[in-house]
Amino acid sequence: MSLPPLATPAQLAEWMQIPEDSLPASASTVLETASAIIRREARQNFARTTSTYTLYPLPINGRWGYAADIPTRPVVSVDDVTVDGVPVAYGLRRDRLFVGTCAPLSVTVTYGYGGVPGDVLAVALTAAQRVLSNPGDLRQETVGSMSMTYAAETIGVSLSPADKDLLADYRRRALMVRLT
Repeated sequence: MSLPPLATPAQLAEWMQIPEDSLPASASTVLETASAIIRREARQNFARTTSTYTLYPLPINGRWGYAADIPTRPVVSVDDVTVDGVPVAYGLRRDRLFVGTCAPLSVTVTYGYGGVPGDVLAVALTAAQRVLSNPGDLRQETVGSMSMTYAAETIGVSLSPADKDLLADYRRRALMVRLT
């Protein structure tokens, strides 16, 4: 499944404060590439999705007795929780299911974002702008008496440490599996 870029050329032109028709022809490709890098770094596709997982509840203290973490965020709704096809009563708090059984659960969940979060959009637009501002990946350029030095972050489609810090909050958690 090919996902659309996280930002549009119109948004990029607005971000760069230039007319959209003055964007280079490579703008769409740059946005697609930056979006793929962002999705890989965040381990998130930023689209609303429904998936079914097999979860293995672990014992906890409290009314329900067992809990299983849903590995995707943000959880929009839990559509179905069953054990061997039989519905199971559950409680939900954030992305954790509370159940009264330790049997493996089949959980169908809808998760994801209705739109691209603002900080993720800013990372996509900034990464694309860096590439379009320095398409030759130059470190330094001198013409006559004028010299221009680019920051290392402007070379290639890459994410700065600050970009990675912003995306860290969106990372999906690893699934915990009990081995028997």
